[in-house]
Amino acid sequence: MKVINPRTGKADYEIDPLDADALTKLTARMREAQKGWAARPPEERGATLMKLGEAIGKHHAAIADALTNDTGRKAISQMETAGIPGSLARWAKAAPELIARHSVTGYQTVHPTITTNTRLMPYSLVGVISPWNFPLTLALIDAVPALMAGCAAIIKPSEVTPRFIRPLMAAVAEVPELTDVLSLVEGDGATGAALVPLMDYVAFTGSVATGRKVGEAAAKAFIPVSLELGGKDPMIILASANPEKAAETALRASIVNTGQACQSIERVFVAKEIIAPFMTALVEKAEKVELNYPDINHGHIGPFIFAKQAAIVQAQIDDAIAKGAEVHCGGKVENLGGGMYLRPTVISNVTRQMSVIAEETFGPVIPVRAFDSVEEALMMANDGIYGLSGAVIAGTLEEAEAVGIRLNVGGVSLNDGSLTSMVWEAEKSSFGLSGMGASRMGDSGLMRFFRRQAIIKQAGAPAPIAAFAEGSKR
Repeated sequence: MKVINPRTGKADYEIDPLDADALTKLTARMREAQKGWAARPPEERGATLMKLGEAIGKHHAAIADALTNDTGRKAISQMETAGIPGSLARWAKAAPELIARHSVTGYQTVHPTITTNTRLMPYSLVGVISPWNFPLTLALIDAVPALMAGCAAIIKPSEVTPRFIRPLMAAVAEVPELTDVLSLVEGDGATGAALVPLMDYVAFTGSVATGRKVGEAAAKAFIPVSLELGGKDPMIILASANPEKAAETALRASIVNTGQACQSIERVFVAKEIIAPFMTALVEKAEKVELNYPDINHGHIGPFIFAKQAAIVQAQIDDAIAKGAEVHCGGKVENLGGGMYLRPTVISNVTRQMSVIAEETFGPVIPVRAFDSVEEALMMANDGIYGLSGAVIAGTLEEAEAVGIRLNVGGVSLNDGSLTSMVWEAEKSSFGLSGMGASRMGDSGLMRFFRRQAIIKQAGAPAPIAAFAEGSKR
């Protein structure tokens, strides 16, 4: 299977998807190995994951280079790779205490002679199907806590960005305790579809369309699923905000990683009192953003990772223009050296009838609309099928929070934007079509991978059948 380089548009890599028989055999071996892995104390599993962090550190250059070729951007690839050891260390430290806290023993029930214990039993095999926009981070964000819980984990990354698989598995090979309970497999949608019914739990990150298929397949297999899907995140900027600072924040939160992030700001609503200076500042700052072409070592944003996404974004921009929107900068996808690039695109005069407002964009596009009142802003922000996250900027955090708690989304950034990409400790839900299932953030990120077994102990005499005879006293 050919893989396209997003900077050149040429196929320069190949993967070999596992067939169904090989996948079945692999999962059977992993299930057997999981028994011994789950029997290890949490502290020992944590120490093993710390070893993996050290191994990834040794393979940093190879993994980061693979990610750079996968995605067409360098700095974020370096950040992704550098951030993984810290994520491993966080779970290694937090998990033993969490597991102990939820493993309740000797709980006294309402019956004087009956107590209970709660056993945490990890799912045997967790399947992770991850997307192309942050290949390494989103491959491990579910797999690491699953391993820490005592599960075995098998990851099927996107076929669009698979180059990192081999150098990452080289790092895993240096930690013998993990080689039988952590696997990454190459493959496409068919591989992912074959994976689901072989799992005990599935964690999927990707589009709503594919997420529906995964959810339906999981339901048919009668297994739990976590779905982290699309977003159309709003940002509300109140009249008390500093328009220039707000413009800087809106720009960054909208275009990092070329806007290819589910928590990117994709709709900006600005109080009419400051719309003029805000727009002036936003366009001025957007025009200064540079592409990382031709030199990947310079610039702010790279190409579209998936060329088909460029066509989707251009169609949204063209639709907006045809319906009366005004483009202040950017607006045209450029083919540069075979890669598809779009400079930050600021659009005004947008309406709900335009796909750039109604549908997920996943590109560096910033639609801006003025509002007359906070009620109007909230009505527009909450008008849509998604509810992943959002943001409010105001003169004070108190004012921002009063509005933010009324957003129909799972995570709200106050006086900033897209903080859910930086803060993993805060548990949140995905509203609407943005997803379903337990949160991957906060304590739930670990605890979702356990089933609970109640051990109920009778210290007294069991009730005889006579106690349930007709006419007996209760």
